[in-house]
Amino acid sequence: MRFCILSRNPAHYSTRRIVETAEKRGHSVLVIDYLRCTLELGPGGPAVLYAGSALPAFDAVLPRVASGPDAAHGIAVVRQFEAAGARCVNPGLSIHHACDKLRTLQAAAQAGLAVPRTGYAHAGADKDLLIEQVGGPPVILKLMQGTQGAGVLLAPTRKAAESQIAAFQQVGSNFLVQEFIGEARGKDLRALVVGGKVVAAMQRSAPPGDFRSNLHRGGTAQAVRLSATERRMALRAARAIGLNVAGVDLIRSSRGPLLLEVNASPGLEGIEGATKVDVAGAIVSLMEKLARKTRGSARA
Repeated sequence: MRFCILSRNPAHYSTRRIVETAEKRGHSVLVIDYLRCTLELGPGGPAVLYAGSALPAFDAVLPRVASGPDAAHGIAVVRQFEAAGARCVNPGLSIHHACDKLRTLQAAAQAGLAVPRTGYAHAGADKDLLIEQVGGPPVILKLMQGTQGAGVLLAPTRKAAESQIAAFQQVGSNFLVQEFIGEARGKDLRALVVGGKVVAAMQRSAPPGDFRSNLHRGGTAQAVRLSATERRMALRAARAIGLNVAGVDLIRSSRGPLLLEVNASPGLEGIEGATKVDVAGAIVSLMEKLARKTRGSARA
């Protein structure tokens, strides 16, 4: 089978693991930097070009589009593949929703999932109103787009919250104000969902002096057994966004688990290291399943 992985860095652990696993199973894998892709629309139909040449047809495409300023181009590439008839593991529209923290929480709330109290308003909104909406200080402030804990701040006092909100407003950044879940004690959960199943789960703990549990910021991880409620929440969250591969972040609060975020391009190194689960193998199996559907459609 012929697979394509859209990734900025072929040497990245996650990309490399998926490539190695697929190749061991006899598949051909091409890693494409989506920022080097150009899109063509015209009489010949939609096409994705790489270094000026049209890419061949693939049995399945795995997008690994990171949230951030380059995400829009990556999503456009994914949607172009879809327009050309390719089977993408995660749809472009779903990746777009996952890259938007507010949209993720809106979809989760619409699906009946519990989320932290969250405030969002136009840049000119009253600071006190936003802070009170989420129960007062301490509060968390989050940029609408960001990964690995970047753009996430803790405001322990009202003065600090007002100052940080003013700074975001001054540069025109869209942000969320969210309640601080103190009882979590700097811990959260990451559930890896692949093909409608939770294949692995870990608990992440923040390093001393920080409240963010992201492994890229010095957090630690260990395997964890999710409760039935947490497992159902992770599956429903991935389904609400429309993702076949997702990293679902939850936090344990005094009123039960709450959904924090859904990542459309979850890293594999931390969770494979903590759980010893072959997550890359599960993703390749999903790609094989999609590829069989592609070939079945072609024969029909």
